[in-house]
Order: sequence, then C-alpha cells, then structure tokens
Amino acid sequence: MPDFSPTEYAVPGFVALVLIEMIWAWRRNPRAYEPKDTLTSLAFGLGSTVAGLLFGGLFFALYLFVWEFRVFDIGWAWWAWIACFVLDDLKYYWVHRFGHRVRWFWASHVNHHSSQHYNLSTALRQTWTGFLTLGFAFALPLVLLGFHPAMIAICGGFNLIYQFWIHTEAIDRMPRWFEAVMNTPSHHRVHHATNPRYLDRNYAGVFIVWDRMFGTFEPEAKDEEIRYGIVKQLGSFNLLWAVFHEWIGIAQDMWRAPWKHKLSYLLREPGWTHDGSRQTSDEIREAWLQRASVDSGGKPVSEENPIAGEAEAA
Repeated sequence: MPDFSPTEYAVPGFVALVLIEMIWAWRRNPRAYEPKDTLTSLAFGLGSTVAGLLFGGLFFALYLFVWEFRVFDIGWAWWAWIACFVLDDLKYYWVHRFGHRVRWFWASHVNHHSSQHYNLSTALRQTWTGFLTLGFAFALPLVLLGFHPAMIAICGGFNLIYQFWIHTEAIDRMPRWFEAVMNTPSHHRVHHATNPRYLDRNYAGVFIVWDRMFGTFEPEAKDEEIRYGIVKQLGSFNLLWAVFHEWIGIAQDMWRAPWKHKLSYLLREPGWTHDGSRQTSDEIREAWLQRASVDSGGKPVSEENPIAGEAEAA
C-alpha cells in the first residue's frame, strides 16, 4: 500500500467532530444519537479497518500487476491528480449504484445503511465483506489508463474523508451553487432515507453532478420527515447479525428457490422475488407515485410538489 494513507491522518479529526456533534445533539436533537447504535457503528469501523489491512495489500498488488499493461504513462503532474480524483469519484458513483441495484453488492453495502440514526458515527459503519463483491475491479480501467495505483488509493482516501462530514443533521442546506455541484448533508440524507420517494437516489461520493447526469438525483423535500435505515429494519444491535444478515438472507433465498431462479436472488436487485412476495425499491416508489397522484386529484406529482418536480427535471 502507499506510504501515505490520508484516512489514517483524518481519524483524530473524525473523533473530534463526532464529539462536537454529540454536544450539539445533546442540546438540539437528542434523538440523533443512541448509545448502543453508536457503539455498533464504532465496532463496524474497527472491523472494516482490520478487513482493509487483511485484503488491501492483496488488491494493491493486483493493481500494480495490471499497471504494467497500462496504455499511457500519465505520471504525477498536478493535473493528473485532479483528473484521477474526478474519475475516481465517477468510479465511486457506479460502484455505489451497483451496491444498491445488485443484491450481491448490497449484501456488503447494506451495513452502511443499517442504522436508523443519521449522525457522523454512521459514516464509520463500513463493511467487513467488501472483498467478496469484487468491487475493486471498478478501479482497473483507471489503472489500465495509466494512473498509478498509489495515486488512485490516495484520491480514494480523500474521497472518503470528504464523505464523512455529510453524515449529519446538524447542517441544513449549503449555498445553492455548492448544492448544485457537490454532495452535501442534504443530498446524502436523501440517500440514507427509507421514504419511498428517496429510495436508491443520490449515489454521489463528492460530486452530485453524477446523479444529475445519470437521472438518480432527488432533492430533500421540506414537507416530509426523513426515516433512516433500511426497508426491513434490523431491529437488533447484534454486531454479527448486522454485518452478515443480508448474506444469510441471500443463502436462505437461494436454498429455497427453484433452480431457474437461484442466481436471480444473487444478481438481481434487492427485494426481488420470483413469486412477488417482496418489493423492490422501484416497485415501492411506483406504488407511492400512484398514491400521490390519486391524493393530488390525478395531477402529476411534479405539479403537486415542485420540489419533486425538480428531481424529475434533473
């Protein structure tokens, strides 16, 4: 691995900001923190660090091997760092989108969404099983293009550092120009919400422009309280259940399913079933849109709710 890991240097800052937010929550929003939930998030962070130490070196060695077959020698110029950071963030968008749209990837990523609280400690709720999804392969095109694996790793570290501060309810909205380009607490609250209108939206890491470009942007509405977590809440603070519950669910579904549907429970979107006994996020959102249209007298939701209309136009 590269000698400089920016996330390691950022840890003291993470701790300080969590403590500051706890003080804010104590005075302004007591529901923001729950002790058992916070301890679970901290345990997630510790476990993910161990997993990174165990498997990170292996992936980095693979990147170095692939780099020998690079198309260009991009080097270490200042503009290369900017290009790498932007392209790495685009890569993150698609890794993240797959993490919500393919159950195999979701089994790892669901860990990050399993808290029903939204605070800075939630940002530490990182996966232990990311190596099983082979998500590292999304970075291989950057390596083949000619970006050195160390540069990619460092840019990815700064990407994660940026994402830490957006896991909060203490900040409402940023200036309009900033909200238009960058991911913010408002945009990311939408991503962590279980409200039907918000499901599988705002996948961005740093630049929200990717969601605007690819049709997955949804603004935060002021007229609806956000509910956090996952569609079927864990209902437990058991750490091992929180880490592995979706992998167990996949194994159970594949075991019970007819042969022709077994792989679908691994490769299709979360919530899909061959008998329609559960709903996907698309089905939940469509049902909500139909109800909203009826409640608004048959008008499109965008006419009834200008904020939702902005998302459709984005």
